[in-house]
Order: sequence, then C-alpha cells, then structure tokens
Amino acid sequence: MPIATSALLTDLYQFTMLQAYHAEGMNEPAVFELFSRRLPPERGFLLAAGLEQALDFLENLRFTAAELDWLTDCGRFSPEFVAAFEHFHFTGRVDALPEGTAFFANEPVLRVIAPLSQAQLVESRLINLIHFQTLIASKAARCVLAAPNTLLVDFGMRRAHGAEAALLAARANYLAGFAGSATVLAGMQFGIPLFGTMAHSLIQAHDREEEAFERFAAAQPGNVTLLIDTYDTEAAARKLVNLAPRLQQRGIVIKGVRIDSGDLAEHARQVRRILDEGGLSDVTILGSGDLDEHRIAELLALGAPFNGFGIGTRLDASTDVPTLDMVYKLQEYAGRPRRKRSEGKATWPGRKQVYRRIAEDGTFISDCLGLADQPQPGEPLLQPVMRDGKRLAPPESLAEIRARVQQQLAALPPALRANQTEPYPVEIAPGLQELAAQLDRETH
Repeated sequence: MPIATSALLTDLYQFTMLQAYHAEGMNEPAVFELFSRRLPPERGFLLAAGLEQALDFLENLRFTAAELDWLTDCGRFSPEFVAAFEHFHFTGRVDALPEGTAFFANEPVLRVIAPLSQAQLVESRLINLIHFQTLIASKAARCVLAAPNTLLVDFGMRRAHGAEAALLAARANYLAGFAGSATVLAGMQFGIPLFGTMAHSLIQAHDREEEAFERFAAAQPGNVTLLIDTYDTEAAARKLVNLAPRLQQRGIVIKGVRIDSGDLAEHARQVRRILDEGGLSDVTILGSGDLDEHRIAELLALGAPFNGFGIGTRLDASTDVPTLDMVYKLQEYAGRPRRKRSEGKATWPGRKQVYRRIAEDGTFISDCLGLADQPQPGEPLLQPVMRDGKRLAPPESLAEIRARVQQQLAALPPALRANQTEPYPVEIAPGLQELAAQLDRETH
C-alpha cells in the first residue's frame, strides 16, 4: 500500500488514547488548533504551506482490511475497538489560513472541529504535512527576499529526507516564489517548471572538456547551460568563447553557465568578463554550491554578476532551522474551552481567530489573536475550507498561491522584508486573556 496514505502513518499514542475514549464513550465534538508556539530566533515570520495535502489526507482517510487485521493481531487493542474503524472517515470541519499566508507565533494555521476520535487520530499526519512544507516555504521565502528579481531553482532533492520530502519541498519552494525545480516528478505531479544543467561526471567521462560541452549542446540544443568548474573555471569560459561560433552555425545558442565551487564571486566576475569580451554577453551565470539566503545576500552585496542560483542542501533540509515548534492542541471539548497549563507550553483556550491590521499602503501593522465569536479590528485570516469532511472549493492552483505569497511578502514590515528578525506585534485580545484566567482558576 502507498505509505503516505496509510491510516497507520501516525503515532501509537493516537490509538491508545482512542481506545480509552472508546471505552469511556467519549466522542463529543472536539476543537483542535495547529500552530507554532514560538518562532525560531532565525525566523521573523513563517509562511503557511501544505494545506492542499492536509485536506487531501482528511478527505480520503480510510482503513484497509490489512490495516484492521494488523491492529487486531498486534495484541494491543480489543476486537470491538478495531471494528469501530471499519467504516471510519473524517466528517468534521476545517478552517485554515490560505496557503502562502504569513503568520506568527500562537496563530492557528488550521483548526479541526470533529468528533473527538476523528480530531485526535489525524494529529500526527497533519503536523507532519503542514510542518514540513511550512518549514521549507519559510526558508525559500527568505531566499526570494534576499534575491528579488533573480532566478532561483530548487536543487535539493538529493539532500531531502526521503522521497515525499523531496517532492513536497519542490512544491513548497515553488509556491514561495522559486522559478522551478530540478526534481522531475515535481514537473509531472504539480506542473512545476523544470531546470537542469549537467554533472561533473559528464565532463570527466570525456577526454576533452570542450568535446563534452559540444556533445551536450548537440544533445540538448534548446537547453544549453554548461557546468564550467570541473577543472579550471576561467579556462572553461574561454573554451566556450571558441566553441560558440561553431554551435551557432548549427543553430545552437549557449544560454548559460553554472559555477559550483571555489570563490564564487571572483569566478563570476572573471567569467562575466571573459564572456562579454568574447561576444557572449547574453550568456547567463548561475551559481550553486551550499547556498542559502545568507550566502546569496553576501554574493550580491559583493557585486557578483550572477543571474540566478541553484539552491539545494541548506534549503530542502532547512539546515539553520531544521524544525519548528509546531503543535496541535485541544482547545475545546464537549462545548467547553480547554487550556493546557504546562510550564512553558501553556495554550490559549477556545476557538480563535487571527485579526490582521493593515495600513493604507498594504503593509501589515499588527495581529490580534482573539476568540472567534468576539471579533476584533482587522481582517480575519482563518477561512472555512472543509465542512462535513468535504472540501468547500477545488484546490487552488500553484499560480494563485504564488501570487498570494508575492503579495504577502510585499506587505511585510520593512525589517522582515530585509530578513531581519525584529519581533512583529501579536496582541492577545482581552476576552481571550480573561477566558484563560478563568480556566486557570478552576480546580483540575
């Protein structure tokens, strides 16, 4: 069976809790909210992503006969408890931030309202899906902010943590503003534009570097981007100047070169000079090799003449911030608000809404986290997306989400657009503070 769609792709404690609920007859409506408790020091904002896969998971969640047999045979659960899953499907409602929305600490990305057994069971996979794409999209957005109007391509599949991660990282990067990906399946699955050059092995497999360039160009006449740092970067650029007229006689034009090692800024300057003097001023230069938003900003500040960047390891593994403190917590059960009071992990109770105040020029001013039934000034961000276990609208296209991301990034306060981590104001509405204080006074 496909692993990604299995109902058993969850934590064991979901089933142990569900068996306790089943034994006690506890299945009243529950409200869970998924949010990030705090932002990492290296992040001034996060970008919501993964909603499409989360809704697809909820809409199609079922148990197979093999899964039910395994639950019975594993010896942990009673037959009557397992039998309750034979016709299981999600019947609840979901409210969520539209994909590509910027958000901050304690703000719900998604809210699930469903019978307790359903709302509890989906916790682990929902976090798994939304956490990962939000993590990667937030990193990718920082790269976009660091290099505006610059071609950025996802090169990270080989460093991603597994097959699904590679594919979903390509999606998250693209919705955040990347031009495309090198991951071929992302082109088929999501319609993401594909970019690719060559590896050093192609150069090494030929006896002469220039011969490798010429044969690759003949094989890919419409996509001639050549890797030039296998041996001597500047010498390879001069070979291209000599090769270009022969290729042009065959109707082949060199589109670009890629530099993947060494002093990238200095190599780019020297290569640009060689190409320009050789009449190849239209040839673009792509940089790659352990890049992220910080390194890209450094290269551009040095005046390195790069037209684009291929970004891999540090992006698809988000190496500076590999995880977010994203959680899914019970906020209401059987009509009563609930509040976790654990030290350092207390939650704001009840069904909440995020209200965003926006200046006349479109810039975000501040957010207010308040109860959903006590409206506050500002634009409410959580929107209904699922009722009775069914989507309310067809999935958004990636083009629509990319447009939203572009608008959201442009509306960030100047410090956040500059990738600084200046705190963004998120107020807690008085009514929400009062409800939390009221629950704190109760005896448990």
